[in-house]
Amino acid sequence: MARLDPRKPDARTHARGAPRAGAPEVRAPSAGVARSPNPAPVKLSSPVCYASEADDRYMGYLDRGLLVEQLNRLLEAERARDRVGARLAADANDPELRAWAHVIGVDGARWRRMLIGALRTLHAEPSQAAGGHAKAMAICDVEARIGFVIRGQAWIVGELTAILPKVRDDALHANLREMLAAHERNAESAASILERRTASLRTSARPIGSET
Repeated sequence: MARLDPRKPDARTHARGAPRAGAPEVRAPSAGVARSPNPAPVKLSSPVCYASEADDRYMGYLDRGLLVEQLNRLLEAERARDRVGARLAADANDPELRAWAHVIGVDGARWRRMLIGALRTLHAEPSQAAGGHAKAMAICDVEARIGFVIRGQAWIVGELTAILPKVRDDALHANLREMLAAHERNAESAASILERRTASLRTSARPIGSET
């Protein structure tokens, strides 16, 4: 058997760099064809959507029409509540009740100015109505009027709690949060006053000599 000369390549092997049998032929690009250094960008099926440019309703916020409607409802409720509070302050003999009515009157004026300013910023006409005012003025009993104010406070608190997550404007959102906190405080004060007045009336209505 013949021995292979280690100095000569084996005929059964391929020279280094030679293509293997059956391998696809790789051709170098033609010298006359230039590759573009800046390939054309791939066109997207839809434009990029930035959060700051998205439609309010699409993002879960109130659009202008709904926001104007909500602000006007709050303005009407605030006006009615404040008018009832002013009547309470004028008729009350209780210094504590008079002081509380004065506080809600001052707060009410502040929030009415804020709401009117917000509506005008939105180029909307502020409502001139006072929701439930006529009905409240027909109530003669002081405790019943306090109850009306408490219910009005609770309604405003509920409305503010519901719409705050849907208000996109940062400044308006901050103002409404302050309004909510003030109404929560006033509602607690009103409930305490009403409870004390009711207890006092029950005590004074007891017959003389009855058990305590």
